[in-house]
Amino acid sequence: MNDFALLLLRTVSSAIMLFAHGLPKLNRLLAGEITFADPLGIGITFSLVLAVFSEFFCSVLIIAGLFTRVSLIPLIITMFVAGFVHHSADPFAQKEKALLFLLIFVFLFITGPGRYSLSRIIKIKSANKLIKFLSE
Repeated sequence: MNDFALLLLRTVSSAIMLFAHGLPKLNRLLAGEITFADPLGIGITFSLVLAVFSEFFCSVLIIAGLFTRVSLIPLIITMFVAGFVHHSADPFAQKEKALLFLLIFVFLFITGPGRYSLSRIIKIKSANKLIKFLSE
């Protein structure tokens, strides 16, 4: 039951991130509409590219359960920057969404993707092939 709960948390939170945040930013980037915050002073274009990478591409990997912990690192960083740097002077209601995502992504980083993930399926198939190869 815990693995199903991890699957649900992983897929739903990442799908929300993907479609509500990542896809609109990707569309903006592809359209050349480079309007974005630069909270770290690295340039608005590079900031937008990093946000698209984490919110779109990493979310896709997390939904699939592939390289989950590695994919969570950019999202954790992005949500930390959004909550504590970009919205630092804003009221809590403005930070709330970023902080909730941060909490979810840290939780998933600690727990891992659970049983229902592509990583686990690949490991099982690889292990079975290795056992089969070694037993021949």
